[in-house]
Amino acid sequence: MATMIQDAMELVRADLAKANGSYYGQTSLIDAGGSVGDGQDGQIQFDRLEFESPEDLMRHLYYTCMRSNVSEPHWTTDGSTAFCPRRFDGWSCWEPTLAGTVAENFCPKFVLGFDPRRLAYRTCHENGSWFVHPLSGREWSNYTNCIDTEDMQLRRLVNDIYIGGYTVSFLTLIISLCIFHSFRTLKCTRIRIHIHLFTSLALSCLFWIVWYKFVLEDPDVLNANTSWCVGLHILLHYLMLVNYFWMFCEGLHLHLVLVIVFIKDIVAMRWFVTIGWILPVVLVSLYALVRNTQPLDTEHCWMNESHAMWLLTVPVCFSLVASLVFLINVVRVLLTKLSSTSPHPAPLGLRKATRATLILIPLFGLQHILLPLRPEKGCSLERYYQIGAALLISLQGLCVSCLFCFANHDVIFAVQCYLSRFLPDLVTHPFLESNGGQPATQSRDVVV
Repeated sequence: MATMIQDAMELVRADLAKANGSYYGQTSLIDAGGSVGDGQDGQIQFDRLEFESPEDLMRHLYYTCMRSNVSEPHWTTDGSTAFCPRRFDGWSCWEPTLAGTVAENFCPKFVLGFDPRRLAYRTCHENGSWFVHPLSGREWSNYTNCIDTEDMQLRRLVNDIYIGGYTVSFLTLIISLCIFHSFRTLKCTRIRIHIHLFTSLALSCLFWIVWYKFVLEDPDVLNANTSWCVGLHILLHYLMLVNYFWMFCEGLHLHLVLVIVFIKDIVAMRWFVTIGWILPVVLVSLYALVRNTQPLDTEHCWMNESHAMWLLTVPVCFSLVASLVFLINVVRVLLTKLSSTSPHPAPLGLRKATRATLILIPLFGLQHILLPLRPEKGCSLERYYQIGAALLISLQGLCVSCLFCFANHDVIFAVQCYLSRFLPDLVTHPFLESNGGQPATQSRDVVV
């Protein structure tokens, strides 16, 4: 999640700068979220000074520039040497410049989307006058180099990968849900848990597509910081928790099947629903309340990084660790008490479910492991990291569908039975050998 937000914010900043970089005094583009520094009580910090608003910062920069014009030796144009006068263009202070040369300034670090390591330019003509843009009729500073176009192209590519991956995941999850609801034989607690997990993942994919298409591709929405945009942010984080908690329920269910064995289906599902859908409401509400009290964390649809995210990150990491512990114990029991030589071997469906869950738990947690290893911006490995992370995160739904549905023993059995009735020459009816001639879902060993 943090990787997605950071990548998306980079693209938005580049779009904002590209859209507005040719205008002066664009105070709406000033980054009050930390690029300059975090002040107190929502103030903007710059050069160890704090300002109440972007306008105050611009006013300070202007007076500082003009004050230097008074205090320093007066640059004049005589018969032999000409200088362009000092100018403040709304973002930068341009020193008196020798005629016929090009002045350079580092890109302002407080403007969204600008790389402060790059240079902006301003042309001084031979007659001692600054270059005037033919369209605006005003003196013009060239800030186009402040935007890393290659980096922006990478961010766009990554965002397109996210949209494409989420679309594929959404479609496969919907197909899986249709399969689960179409066959009466697929009615057991394990499949019900799958349905809840698939539903949460499908909703998450859908709203992430909405976020990328209608929020990130429209910088005005982020700049306006509308209530529906903030609400979508909160909803996405709620669904993120739901996804991880239902993944936790998958591991917990397998653990209960082998350790407790006898448990009522209704009681188990009530606890699972409470953990999977209700507990995230409490956590995300706490997150929203805490973050709402921090003025610097409530800009740009709450996309800036915030310490309040720990309220969500800690439960997610805990659920992943707990799920892994449950599954390790499940594997231990399967290897010791329910081996193939045992008079009561583990059902095939349970063994495959355990194997699938063992694959998915690390898959869901891999993005949190890789986040600290994120390459520095501009590093040669950054491109591959961003693309790999986008594929890994956006295609989680596809992986879940393949492991829990398309490769599910019970699903394959049910589909073969269905197709054999209409296409007997093409599809052979599966032999009902396991569990006394019944599908695995109808065995009590797996129903819980």
